[in-house]
Order: sequence, then structure tokens, then C-alpha cells
Amino acid sequence: MSASRPATNPKAKRLQNLAGSRYPLWFAASEGARAALGSIRAHSFRSFLTTLGIVIGVASVIAMVSIIQGLSVTIGQQFEGLGSNGVTISSFTSRENWMQGRIARLTQSDYDLIRYRVDGLESITPIMQANGQVRSGSKATATQVVGSTYVYQDVAQYFAENGRFVSDSDNETRRRVAVIGEQVREDLSLPEDPIGQFIQLNGEWLKIIGLLEPKGEIFGQSQDNQVIVPFNTLASLQGNRRQPDMWIRFTVRDLSELDNINATITRLLRSAHNLDEDEEDDFRIQTAQQLQDTFESILNTVTIVMSGIVGISLLVGGIGIMNIMLVSVTERTREIGICKAIGAKRHHILLQFLLEALVLCLLGGFIGLVFGYGIGALAASLIPGFPADAYTPWWAVALAIGFSAFVGVVFGMLPAAKAANLDPISSLRYE
Repeated sequence: MSASRPATNPKAKRLQNLAGSRYPLWFAASEGARAALGSIRAHSFRSFLTTLGIVIGVASVIAMVSIIQGLSVTIGQQFEGLGSNGVTISSFTSRENWMQGRIARLTQSDYDLIRYRVDGLESITPIMQANGQVRSGSKATATQVVGSTYVYQDVAQYFAENGRFVSDSDNETRRRVAVIGEQVREDLSLPEDPIGQFIQLNGEWLKIIGLLEPKGEIFGQSQDNQVIVPFNTLASLQGNRRQPDMWIRFTVRDLSELDNINATITRLLRSAHNLDEDEEDDFRIQTAQQLQDTFESILNTVTIVMSGIVGISLLVGGIGIMNIMLVSVTERTREIGICKAIGAKRHHILLQFLLEALVLCLLGGFIGLVFGYGIGALAASLIPGFPADAYTPWWAVALAIGFSAFVGVVFGMLPAAKAANLDPISSLRYE
């Protein structure tokens, strides 16, 4: 029987067309893809189980990246309010000093030193924090107490929704007033407008002069569960039981001078704390941008590690595809023999089985892509404060689909090579 003799059977005719040397490679590829789709349809359930590993892997990658991307947007929004020109100074105690009982602190003299000796500052405020219990009638709740000045609302972006914020005169006269958060109001069952009400903080009476704008949660911690009082008022309430520690937060007029300002502050504080040249700083100077960069670096590391972990499922899916393709080669041994008998070349057989493995992986990749988007959207809707506009970046989609295709080519090569190297006579005799 001549290879050029026209075939009457449609399947045999396609095989003869595929085998014909007069047809270009793109035609062979299209016929191979058509044959691959036909084989997948013929064994649809087996094909689904085969690609399940790819589906799970791609869905995991897309969902994970979507959630981490949304978390990054949330963190960015929280740090946006601090401003790029905001700087925070806090005390730092090394482990060795802590073991020796040498606890570092920032004091009022440090604040005055920076306030009067450093040029280029736009605003500056001391901050003292303490945990306390507030009561109103029979209701009580634990809260965070912040002592600061009028400047705090600008450097920390906390503003009064009702009433007013603490003023400089409140601080100078140590007035017993407070601005409370929304969660404190709810926990104490105070009216929606609590201005003029009185609360007890650790047994001391305070008059409510303001209600803060709700800010929600960050890292699972409520930003509305706090009471803000004048700095000197909180210092007087603390008494002389211990030396108070504070933060110092300031903003600069010109960002280009930030490095010089930080260097000046470092020199002044080291001198004031009597630190030797070989001793490390007992304080930390951080900008909002540095904190944001740190969190983003952590998230990027988590993304890489998690991508490596879920990549294992893609490899497992690839092994499953290679296994089922080897079974397929065995089942279609006679068909391969017929193809070779009517003139199919080795590269035609190789291309057909390689395309089948590739199509399987790509189908699994696209299905996983849809599931991943769905899982990410569901998780986003269940996470409080998660941004609605979080999205999966294009590189994550390209990486997931590209890796799926890579798995299909790599793990489909062995079965395709086995099919291409079959002897046509032995294949025709195979039962």
C-alpha cells in the first residue's frame, strides 16, 4: 500500500495528512493538538484526575499571591497616614544589657534636647503608652492609654470625629480630660455622642472631650481601643513609681535633610547617654517608609517560600501526567504503528504526545487560575479591613501558567520519546 494513496477513513486520512512531508510543521502541530483534545475528551474523567495536581498547585499560587498582595496594600494604607516625613525615636535595650538590668529609656530631657537643639523639624511630640482599665458605671474594659500633645493628631493621623482633640493648654495644666476610641465607647455602652461624660482610668476620673474617627484593625489589633490623654496628665497619673519611658515622634520640613537630622539626633543622644564609641545605640530611629519596607520585605520572603512549597504540588501533578501518558502510549501502541506504517515520521509522533501532555497541563493551569481567583476573593471577603481592590499581579499569572507549560513539556518528553521510538512492525502486532 503506497503512502500517497488517498485514505477513505477520516481518522486515517488525518493521520496520512499528518504524515505527509508536503505539509508544514504548523499543520502537524495543529493536527497533533486536535488529536490531543480528542484523546482528552475520550477519557475526560481520567484527564481531570490527571490534571488535579496542576489545578491545586496553580490555584494555591494565585490565591496565596492574591492574599499577600492585598495584605501588602493594607499595610501600605496604614503607613500612608504616617507620612513619608514622619520619624519615630524609641528606646532599645540589647539582650546583654537587659540581662544586666540596664534598661534603656528616653526621657523628658532627651525630648527637650532634640526639640531645642535640632534644626529642620516641622513638629515634634512626646508619646507615653500604658495599659489601663477604664470604667463607666458598671461597665469596664482594658484599653491602651496614650499620653501626648496636640501635635499627636498630625504625626499619628488620629483625629476627633466628635468634640475636640487634647490641646496644649490641657497638657500644660495637666487637665483630666480624654479622647476615646470607638471601641472604648462601645465597650462602656456610652452614647453615640459621649462628649461631657466621665470615665475612670485606674481609679482617676477623666472627662471625655472627643471621640476619635474609627480606624479599624491592623494585624488583628484594634486601633480604636485606646484612650488619649495629655502627656503631662498621664505622667502625673503614673506618679513616681517608676522612671517613665517615652517615644519621640517628629516630622521634618525637607526630606532631603532627613539623613543629616538623623545623624545630628544620633550624636546628641549618644552624648547625652554617655555611650562609648564601641557601644551600640540604646535607641532606634525609624521612618514610616523604613517600617513599610521592612514589612514588604517580610511579605516578599513569605511569597517566595510559599511559592516553593506549592510548586511541589505542580511537580507531583507533572509526575501524574507522565504516568498517565506512559499508560496512554501503551494503550495506543497499535495506533502509533499505523501512523508509522502510512509514513508518519518520528518527530510527528513525538510532537503529538508532547502536545497532549502540554494541553493537559495548560487546561489544569487555566482551571486552577479560575479557582485561585475565587479562593482569593472569598478569603478577602472574610478578612476584616481587606481592600476590595486587591488584585493578582500579571507576573503571578504568567508564572503559574508558564510553570504549568514547563511541567507539561518536561514530564511529557519521556512518554513522547517512548512513543516516537516504537518499532512500527512490533506496534502493529501489539494486542
